[in-house]
This record gives sequence, structure tokens and C-alpha cells, in this order.
Amino acid sequence: MFNNSTQKKCWIFHTEEKLENMRTEANQKFQSKVLACGKLSPNHSLSLLEPHEEEVLRKYYEKRLLDFCSAFKPAMPKSVMGTASMYFKRFYLNNSLMEYHPRTIMLTSVYLACKVDEFNVSSSQFVANLWESPAGQEKALEQILEYELLLIQQLNFHLIIHNPFRPFEGILIDLKARYSALENPEVLRKTADEFLSRETTTDAGLLFTPSQIAITAIHFSASRAGINMDSYLMECLMLKDNKECLSKLAEAIRCIKTLVKKYDPPKPEEVNLLKQKLEHFHSLDLGVSTSLKKRKGYEEDGTISKKAKVEEEEWSDDDLVDTM
Repeated sequence: MFNNSTQKKCWIFHTEEKLENMRTEANQKFQSKVLACGKLSPNHSLSLLEPHEEEVLRKYYEKRLLDFCSAFKPAMPKSVMGTASMYFKRFYLNNSLMEYHPRTIMLTSVYLACKVDEFNVSSSQFVANLWESPAGQEKALEQILEYELLLIQQLNFHLIIHNPFRPFEGILIDLKARYSALENPEVLRKTADEFLSRETTTDAGLLFTPSQIAITAIHFSASRAGINMDSYLMECLMLKDNKECLSKLAEAIRCIKTLVKKYDPPKPEEVNLLKQKLEHFHSLDLGVSTSLKKRKGYEEDGTISKKAKVEEEEWSDDDLVDTM
């Protein structure tokens, strides 16, 4: 199904540079739009965010999205989290954080993902997960519903997301059925799950197929456990006689591990300064942005009832970049 999907045709890119160029172009396009309106004073021009500043805030809100999903009640399937994350990433390939506030797009992405992935929660259940007063929850829902169609349009109505979680489960089943060299494949699950969680914070889903990401998670977990998976890849996946496919897979595994290794989470002090800068820009009435204005009680990102953090553990360079 993936081979015929809009995800493969429209949302898998060849290089990280392509993604960077698209985001830079979106930033510069909006900056030009703001400057052309003639309403921005010289002092206020300092409020404009540069591409590298938008990257810091984008990473911050991507992590906030994952935290929100992890703490969601009732428990949210990982596929919904993966779908929401991809909606958010896709949206900001072609849009600036200065035009559409990432806090609202973040929540709208999760809300839409719940619908598309058939995670049946009502709107009242959804906003009950926000750390808000009843009036604040009602206002948040208004904002989400206001932006839902915009999000769908900006995604080009391509709403079906193929996540790595399903192929990951498929590989585990295959290991149990056909790879007798590994007595208990379930020993790989915990570390592989952690790898997939970390991968979601990167651009891997915009660069590689879900099956490549899933295999990388298994390969990484096996490497951590001192288990050699070469025979599985060559025999069970029938790559022994297809050197080209084997080489491409090895390269994909190496690149995905490198993406996870080099991911640099934004520093809190930098995030706080840039959030203030973003809020100041959104408070300006320039007549060029459809972004929602800041409102009291929502500024401090009190969007989850409790924090849910991915366990932080030290991974050696060898763990992250070794291949077969």
C-alpha cells in the first residue's frame, strides 16, 4: 500500500537539504509579505524570526506534541502520535511559524490525527487533556476547529500516514515465525520502541520509508543487545543475492541512526527567548497573518496535565551509527 500512497509520491524527499530549503523559503516568503505591507516599524522588524530560530521553536513544539500524546487520557495509540507528528512536520515545510502559531497547529494536528486514525474521542474529551479552565478549554476547541480545514488544505488533503509502528510489529512476528536463531524476539522491543520515539523527533519520516525505519529500530536494538541480525536480513528478507538492495538498506539504516544520533534538542533558555519573540510578533496587528492572538492562560504552553518524557539514556556513537 505504501508504494501507491501519496506519502511516497509527495512527502518523501531525497535530502535533508531539500527540507531545509523548503523551510527557509517559507520563512523568507512570509518575511517578504510582512515587509511589503509597510506596517512594520524598524523597531518591530527585530521581531521577525530567522530560519534557524524557527527551527528551534519547531523542534520544541514537535517535542511538546509528543509529550501531549504520551500523557493523553485515554491512552493514545502510537499510530495517532506518529500521524499527528507527520501532519505538524508537513505543515511547516511550506508555512512559517510567524504566520500560523505552532501551539495551535500542534493541537489541531493531534485532533485531526485522532479522527483520521479512528481514535474515538469526543471534542470535550480531547480538550479535557488541556491544562486549562473550562472556559479556556472551550476557547482552545474553537481555535482547533477554526484551523482544522486550513491544516487539511495545507496537507493537500493527503491525510493517510504510514507509520513505522505497523511494520515494526510485522518484523517482530516474522522474527518469531522464521528466525530461530533469536530465541525471544520480544527482548528487542523496549530499546526498539525507545529508538522509534526518538526517531519521531527527527525528519526521518520525511526521508525514509516506514519499513526502513522499522528495520533500523530492530537493528539498533539487536546491536545494543549484542545480537547479529545479518543472517536475518540476508536469508529471511532474501537480500543475499540482491547486493544492490542490501547495500541500499545498509545505507538507509546508517543514515537513520545518524539522524537520531545528531538530533540536538533545543536549549530551554533559547526556547524561552524565542517564544517571547514569537509572542511579541503575534501580538502585532499587521493585517498579513491569520494567526490567532495570544490569550491569557494559554501562553505558558499548559497543554498537558502532566509531563511525559522519553527516557534519556546515553547511547554510544557505535550504537547509533553501526550498520550490518
